[in-house]
This record gives sequence, structure tokens and C-alpha cells, in this order.
Amino acid sequence: MTVVNRPHRGRTRGWTGVVTARPRLTLLLVLLFTALAVVAGSGVADRLGSGGWQDPAAESAYATKALEKHFPASQPNLLLMVDSGKATVDAPAVAAEGRALAKKLAGEKSVTGVTSYWDGAAALRDRDGREALIAARIVGDESAAAKVLDRIAPAYRGDHGPVTVTIGGPVAVRHELQTTIQEDLLRAEMIALPITLLLLVMVFGSAVAALLPLGVGIIAILGTDAVLRGLTEFTDVSVFAQNLTTALGLGLAIDYALFIVRRFREELGQGAETLPAIATTLRTAGRTVLFSAMTVAVSLAAMLVFPQYFLRSFAYAGIAVVVIAAAAALVVLPAALALLGERVNALDLTRVFRRRSERGEPGAGWGRVARLVMRRAPLFALATAAGLVVLGLPFLRVEFGTADDRQLPASAESHVVQQHIRENFPGSPGGAIDILIDSRPEQADLADYSGKISALPGVARVDSPAGQFAGGRRVAEPGPVEAARAADGAAYVTVLSRGEIVDQTSQRLVRDIRAQHPPFTASVTGVAAVLVDSKDSIADRLPWALGIIVVVTLLLVFLLTGSVLIPLQAVLLNALSLTAMFGAVVWVFQEGHLAGPLSFTSTGDIETTLPVLMFCVAFGLSMDYGVFLLSRIKEEYDRTGDHRAAVEFGVRRTGGLITAAAVILAVVMVAIGTSRVTNTKMLGLGIALAVLMDAMVVRSLLVPAVMRLTGRATWWAPGPLRRLHARIGLSEGESAGPAVGAAPVEEVGGAEPRAERVTIP
Repeated sequence: MTVVNRPHRGRTRGWTGVVTARPRLTLLLVLLFTALAVVAGSGVADRLGSGGWQDPAAESAYATKALEKHFPASQPNLLLMVDSGKATVDAPAVAAEGRALAKKLAGEKSVTGVTSYWDGAAALRDRDGREALIAARIVGDESAAAKVLDRIAPAYRGDHGPVTVTIGGPVAVRHELQTTIQEDLLRAEMIALPITLLLLVMVFGSAVAALLPLGVGIIAILGTDAVLRGLTEFTDVSVFAQNLTTALGLGLAIDYALFIVRRFREELGQGAETLPAIATTLRTAGRTVLFSAMTVAVSLAAMLVFPQYFLRSFAYAGIAVVVIAAAAALVVLPAALALLGERVNALDLTRVFRRRSERGEPGAGWGRVARLVMRRAPLFALATAAGLVVLGLPFLRVEFGTADDRQLPASAESHVVQQHIRENFPGSPGGAIDILIDSRPEQADLADYSGKISALPGVARVDSPAGQFAGGRRVAEPGPVEAARAADGAAYVTVLSRGEIVDQTSQRLVRDIRAQHPPFTASVTGVAAVLVDSKDSIADRLPWALGIIVVVTLLLVFLLTGSVLIPLQAVLLNALSLTAMFGAVVWVFQEGHLAGPLSFTSTGDIETTLPVLMFCVAFGLSMDYGVFLLSRIKEEYDRTGDHRAAVEFGVRRTGGLITAAAVILAVVMVAIGTSRVTNTKMLGLGIALAVLMDAMVVRSLLVPAVMRLTGRATWWAPGPLRRLHARIGLSEGESAGPAVGAAPVEEVGGAEPRAERVTIP
């Protein structure tokens, strides 16, 4: 007898039919979309902001804007540091040049509030008398201020007779941050792309198959840039979000393409023809990709509850890149695979190495790991969980702060200027606590209030329109400088703290000042006040963000598995997988243990929004891998009803693939982590660590151990929920019915449908 394959003729239906009926037209439309995205997204980097850590509705934000309006000299964002060399800043030639520079700066368009040491501001001279400051404010938003700085900086930077001028201040810091991030992002892409392609070739063993995930990633990145460019017309978007676009665009696109292409090749290897293989792939891996994209998008969307546009920007970028990556994977890949067919295995560049590795059953090594783990499940579960908890213990020592010039390399001009100010200038100009008074109070009431503030713990001095105060009493009568603190029916008071700008002393002082009850309205601002408000804002909204992530994750995993216990396991184990990341962030970046090798300046704290961002991104990526593993376990359990065999099957089928995907994503994140900006470095390296720990420890050791301990109870659900899942649940496998728009294999026909077994005598 001879067995042959006889095609059953017919037509593909559903989503498979849509994307494979005219694959060349489909790919042409995608190419047109990509070209339009390139045009629409051009210049996006120049429209992105480098701030966004402040709650715009907070008391400090209101006070800052009011001070900018009424007293621009109190809120300088541009500092010219004048170095007199061997002379002193009081030398006649130096003083004349300093006054000339200040006068010239005051005449610049869009510059206001110019003051200098030579105008009587004694705090603007360093302790040695060799350096002095000219302070000013460039008006306008971040983009407008950056353009003004670009225009005027060349005229002031460098040598001017007996002095040398360098430029600092918040506007200069933001500008250097933006420029540095753009340069670093380009370098990261140049590093990540060739290494990623090489790893993909090693994973697939085929140059053709390896190019498919890379193409999907490029589409996702370019499409998201276009979305961000459109959003800048309506809202502020952080420049840091571009890093997430690149990382997730490549990472998720590669994840999705890996699973789709691998499943397609698996179906071909089992004898399926091209179109049936695509239909099965979309019904299984395609469904999982769609489901995974929803879980990742939900984790990132949770950042929309926060008012800081720094966090909201990552939600915009993250949601866009996830949606586009998933859409590209479900459109581009089926069309490309329909054209390629068996040629997806062409240009096998690793044939020699793969022959050695493929002598046994694919994934056999991972199967042995799963069996070993399940035989010693209590030991592996306890040891792995305890190890992750220990790695996370440093996070108990976390101190939250705010981003400043120390994010930049030590050689950056604005960092150098700000460091000189911190070390050499009394009172740290720009780091004081300011109090806005909306009405002009009685002089006696203002003096009484200023005296009470000066008596608070941690206060060095209070400067107010009523004079200078220290230790609860007036130490200097008001002069012309103090008189300038009242104008336009408003006034302001400056409090100099004995502590550092944002240390616990200064933060406690902000709360103590706000606890006072003067007979007038007073609003507190300054760097420490902004930090206090940001921490309070995040603390108020964090339960909502966590609630959204947990509730939606529980619901989605239930719809995937039909189990009550598995969603709870998924949430808890995903959270546990992040402990190493958070512990490393504190140990490395806050405490500075690797500051030298990693080339960053430790500030002794972590920027307040970073842990929130890293949790949302890493949790979403962890769920991405979790969904891929659980879907294969569920598929096998539905087929056999054997819980232990299903867990082993899932680990065997996905262990190598998840690890490969995690390594590739880690390469992308490490490339991002080569940035010279500390926050970007922390984001890239921290998430790389979280991804690797999740794939190599949690998915391969902790998940099978815990599922072995829970046994068949893993799949339990009460009757009403079982019936609900039967009606609306999502899963892989033949029992799931038609996939996302795809026809069952039996319905796929034409030239390459499901084969019939026929006996010929």
C-alpha cells in the first residue's frame, strides 16, 4: 500500500482568507503604511519634552506658575557661570565684564528676570570669590525655551575677555538630556539590530525566517513614532518614551513573530500544507499573540491614571507599540508565510550546528528540566521563591528623589555647572523652598509668619519682604532686594534649608511649612515641594493602577484557562519575578555599587516615577511570557486531561522559545542601557534583568513547581464560572473552535488544504 496526500479543494475563510487571498497586495498596503509612518513621524524627537515628573494639579505646580508670572527672577532656568580665573569676581575688569554680560542677556528676546552677583545678589558668588552667576528665565514651554537657548548660547559660552562662561540651569539640563537621549537611542539601535538579527538566525536556523520578526519590529517602531508625533499636537510627551518604543517595538515584535513563525514551521514539519499550516498557526499561536498583546497593553495603560506626563507618555508609546506590533504580526506574517511556504526555511546558515542539537526530540532538555522540577516540586518552589525574595531585600532601603543634572554624564556642561553650584555656592541657588502669597499681607502678619517659619527645625534662614529671619527672630531689616519680593498684589518668601535640596530634612520642612495657618493664602513650591507632591500623587493613584492591572489580568487569564487558581498564580509569580529588578535598582543605582563600571553618578535616591514605570513594563512583559507558556499547557491539558504531562509539554514546547525571546529582548534593553543618561540606563538594565529572571527562573522552575504542587486543582473553577468560560473563554487547541476569524483546518481548502489519507492498491 502507498499513502499519498490528496488536497481537498476549496477556499480559505475568515482571517486566514483575508490576509492570504492576495498576500502581495497585503504586503504592499503594509509597505505603504510604513512609508506614511516614516513621513508622519519625522521630527518627532524635536517635539518631545524632557520633564514631566511634576503633578500639574499640585500646589507646587500652581505656585511655580504664579511665581514665573509675577516674579520671574525667583524662578531662573538659565544660569551663566562666570569664572574669573586667577582674579576675583570683584576685580574691576571682571566686574565690568560680568555687568556687560548681564546687560546683554537682559536684552535678549524671550529672556526675563536677569540678575547677577554684580547687581547685589550676594548668594550668586562662590565661597572662594572666583566664580559668580548670572541668573535669568527663558519664557515659554520646553520646546520654545530650547530654541531660545540654541539661539543665544553660542554668544555667551566660552571666553569673554578676563572671564570664561559656561551654561547651566534647568533649561540647559533639559536640552542636554534631550540631545543625549537622541544620540544614545541611535547608537542603541545600531548595536541592537545586528546582534538581534544574528540571534534570530541562530534561533531559526534560517536567514529568511530571521528577517520576518525584524521587519515586524521596524514597522512597530516607525508606526509608534508617527502616533507619538500626532500626540504632541495635543499633549506633552516625554523624550524618554522613545526608548520604550524601540525596546518594546523590537522585543514584542520578535516575541510575537517567534511564536507565529515557529508554530508555522512546526505545522509544516508535521506534514501540513501552507494554508492549513497558516490557519492552524493563527488559531493557536495567533490567538495567543492577540491575548498576550491585551495583557501587555493593560499593564502599560495603567500608567494613564497618573497625572505626570512622564508616566502617561510611556502609556501612549506602550499601547501604540503593542497594538501595532500585534497587528503587524497578524497581518504581515501570514501574508509573507503564504508567499514563502517551505521557503521560510531557506538560507539555513546554522545547518551544521543544528544537526547536532536536533538528534533528540525538540525541547527534550526542557522536558527533562520540567520532570526534575516536578519530582522535587516543594524544594524548587521554596528555594526559588526564597532566592527571589532575598534578591529583592535591598528595595526595603529605597529612597525616592527627583531627576536632576546628575542624570547626565559627569562631563556634560550643565552637569559641571550644577555640580560647581552644589559644592561651592552657599544656599544652593535654585534649591530653596519658595512660598507664594497670593495677596499682599499686612507687614506685621508677614513678619510673624516669617519668624515662625525660621524657627522650624531644619531652617537656616528665611528671606521675606519683611526682612531676613533666623531662629525665630528678624536678623536684618528689609532692603531693596527684600522689597522686590512684593509686587502686583502678591509676595513670596524664600526658605533656605539646612539639609540637601531633596533630602528627608527638606521634605519634612515642606510638610511643616504647609502645616502652618497664616492669615493669608500661602502655596509652597521648590524642588523639595515638587518631590513631596509627586510622591503623594503617586501614592494616591498607585492603588488604582495596581487594581486595574490585577483585576484585568485575573479576568484575561481566566478567559484563557477557565481556572480560578491559575490567574492568582500568574499575578503572584509575575510580581515575584520582579523582586530581583527592584533589589538591583537600589543596590546598583541608589547605593552606587557599580557606579564606576557603569559610568553614572549616584544621587543616593531613585527618581520617584521610575519604579512605577519599571513595574508596569516588566509586569506586562512577564505576562507576555506567561501567556505563551500557559496557552501551550492548556492546549495539551484539553487534549489529554493529564495535568503533569501538560505542564511538561508546555515547558518543553516553549522553554527554549521563551528563553530565546527573553535573551533577544534583554539584548535590546541592554543596548538601551548603554545610554549615558542614568534613568535610561536604569530602565534598560533593570528590565533586561527582570526579563531574564522571569524566563530562566520563574517560567522554567517556579511555575512548573507550583503547578505540580497544586495538581489537578489548578484547573478548578465553580460551575457558574465554568459555564461562563465555555461561552466566552479563549484558548488554543482544536477544542477552542474557530480562531480569531480563522476557519478550522477542516474548512481550509484550495491548492494547499488539509490532506486526506487515501489507500491505493
